[in-house]
Amino acid sequence: MVVGDPTEGALLVAARKAGFKPDLVKQTHPRLDSLPFESAFQYMATLNQLDEQQLMLLKGSVEAVVERCDRHLLVDGTEAPLDPDTIFLQAERMASRGLRVLAFAQAVVQQNAIDHADLKTGLVWLGLQGMIDPPRAEAIRAVQTCQSAGIEVKMITGDHKVTAAAIADRMGLSPTETVVAYTGQDLANLEFAELTNAALGGSVFARVAPEQKLRLVEALQSKGHIVAMTGDGVNDAPALKQADIGIAMGKTGTEVAKEAADMILTDDNFAAIEAAVEEGRNVFRNLMKAIAFILPVNGGESMTILLSVLIGRGDVLPILSLQVLWLNMVNSITMTVPLAFEPKSPDLMNRPPRRPNQPLLSRDLLKRIALISVFNWILIFGVFEWIRRATGDVPLARTMAIQALVAGRMIYLLSIRQFWASLVARWRGLPINLGDASAMGYGILVAMFLQVMFSQVEVMNLLFSTTPLNLSQALFCVGVALPMIGVALLANRLNPQN
Repeated sequence: MVVGDPTEGALLVAARKAGFKPDLVKQTHPRLDSLPFESAFQYMATLNQLDEQQLMLLKGSVEAVVERCDRHLLVDGTEAPLDPDTIFLQAERMASRGLRVLAFAQAVVQQNAIDHADLKTGLVWLGLQGMIDPPRAEAIRAVQTCQSAGIEVKMITGDHKVTAAAIADRMGLSPTETVVAYTGQDLANLEFAELTNAALGGSVFARVAPEQKLRLVEALQSKGHIVAMTGDGVNDAPALKQADIGIAMGKTGTEVAKEAADMILTDDNFAAIEAAVEEGRNVFRNLMKAIAFILPVNGGESMTILLSVLIGRGDVLPILSLQVLWLNMVNSITMTVPLAFEPKSPDLMNRPPRRPNQPLLSRDLLKRIALISVFNWILIFGVFEWIRRATGDVPLARTMAIQALVAGRMIYLLSIRQFWASLVARWRGLPINLGDASAMGYGILVAMFLQVMFSQVEVMNLLFSTTPLNLSQALFCVGVALPMIGVALLANRLNPQN
């Protein structure tokens, strides 16, 4: 997560607590000029009118401010020589408590504008301010969830190294007991190979320059990592553009950062990233469930027609083209659409990320498709031949073959979703959500209703060349489809979909 300069709002709160009235200060000390914060300089400055003279005020990192001061202001208004070692010691003590430390300095000048050249030396040290910026509880939980999902979280910040390490420790960013932290100065002295090792092993990168953020992204990508980078400032744009997924802050982000990014985080909350990853995984998993359902059931129909033609049975097909259209356009849709409403699996974020180069139709999925397709072909062809030879009634044989196929589809559909796993968990007393069972239930009920119409309504008999079934025939269709339970369990072992 990229953290920029502390917001002006935090300083206004501190000013109010100290008894200052910002609106009154603006009137008595009007601002004449200012230099905005830049990562390269690590400070910002303003020029204010103070009675008959101009006062230049500076705030920024301890290192950047100290090197520009040669004396410090005492309580009685006098000045004394500066002791940098004491200042750095005090700043580190504050940072070790997780405080974001700001340094302040001033200089009386006789000019109406300021430039960076005016701030190189000769300033009077004023003091330090520590601000507590605790990580949100939801952000800590999101980091833990990301880590369990195989996503490494690293902090790139403009804060002091000790401050960043303390916050990272609270958030549990480091996989080891000790947080491995680097500063921009440390990174500047590393060759690319050494930088790559630092990027892989480090959890915190503090006081880094914009070009170092870009180098860190490139270093991680060189090792095959998919990098998501967050940022809000103009200087973050190159790193956001280079990252595989650039994420700009919606509230505090600049327009340049938003243009360079692939995504915009509207609430500036890291937990939203974790929620987006979880939602994306669920969408992909439901898509794979739909593929794992549609392809095998259609494969069985295709095999039936193809093999019938190849063995010279084209004149007496087990299933007609119009009946295939009914199964694909009506029956499949009613049972496939509910898969889009499948709830998130309880262990969805405990699984490692899928490889980017992994094909959509993996070898295991192809095995599943082949297994279910063969069973569906046996079901259709077997029922058709059995009934045709037993009764000599071809329309009846086709009707029963189709109804047996649909019964097998329903059983297979329940194996695709997490229905059985949820029932087992509930039986064991575990608080597992059964999910949107209403969507799946309605889909199956609609499919059953349509199939009853398909065989029992006279108009449908005329349109689709079917014939009504009696109760024993209907039960026979359900019975011969029951072996799908075992076949589906074997398919789930080859290619789990829950």
